[in-house]
Amino acid sequence: MHAVILDADSLGQGVDLSAIKTLTSQLTIHGKSEPEQVVARLKGADVALVNKVRLTDDVLSSLPSLRLICVMATGTNNIDMLAAERRGISVRNVTGYGTESVAQHTLMILLSLAARTPLYQRDVADGKWQQSPYFCLFNHPSMQLSGKHLVIVGEGELGSRVATLAGAFGMRVSFTARPGAADDPRPGLDSLAPDADAISFHCPLNDDTQHVMNATLIKRLKPGALLVNCARGGIIDEKAALDALREGHLGGLGVDVLPVEPPSDGHPLLDALHEPLNLIVTPHNAWIAPEARQRILDLTAENIRSFTNQAVNPS
Repeated sequence: MHAVILDADSLGQGVDLSAIKTLTSQLTIHGKSEPEQVVARLKGADVALVNKVRLTDDVLSSLPSLRLICVMATGTNNIDMLAAERRGISVRNVTGYGTESVAQHTLMILLSLAARTPLYQRDVADGKWQQSPYFCLFNHPSMQLSGKHLVIVGEGELGSRVATLAGAFGMRVSFTARPGAADDPRPGLDSLAPDADAISFHCPLNDDTQHVMNATLIKRLKPGALLVNCARGGIIDEKAALDALREGHLGGLGVDVLPVEPPSDGHPLLDALHEPLNLIVTPHNAWIAPEARQRILDLTAENIRSFTNQAVNPS
């Protein structure tokens, strides 16, 4: 079995590919692949391993030997799933690999916003602590998380882990109904948001979650509420949230994701990092703990193994 990795560099350094190598007769590794290189690099391959590289209908139509696509991530939006199905190409992704890493990152952002760390770091850098008549600064009253209400959108493995960690800080946690799910008996985000001290998003980006936290709903939040998005860019209306932060209505805003990544053409949140705001923007690195990245490859190896076993022993 010939397998080709198209964008190995997207997994970073220090990962072990041996579990995949043992399952293939040939493993070809490319650090990065441009769109015009994809077909040539996958010619004759049985398995394509990709993270963010797009495999379109046109690409798949040129690869008659391809039998399996292993997405080294959870999202499969870079694969034309219908085209793969028409051609009998199996598509398998990985889930749950970064639960601990992303949950830890989420709590880091939540704790930092509650403590007003971005604002106090700026004060220290500007010499305000050094010039204070007191031993400490009182400029930005922090939020004690114990007893506060955290609303989580997305009660999957990741959202559930965040709830457990938040509970360790004494927070009261509520999960919303799945956006767009009319049969979900839980209260929706519109209902829970006005009582929330903090809201954290751990749901996929789709038609029901695009700007689910919009300008209208942001205005209904209690003053000082915190917003954290470690899911996908565009789930919150970043511009509306930034406006509310500047106006003092929103207490803090932290995101690990933006609608376009990398944000090579800029984004209002990046420009706002130069302002004295309780704002955190991290570069989609919530998932990058070495253990999480290695877990991706181990789960991918399991996907190859199960596919091979199924092909040998079809049910």
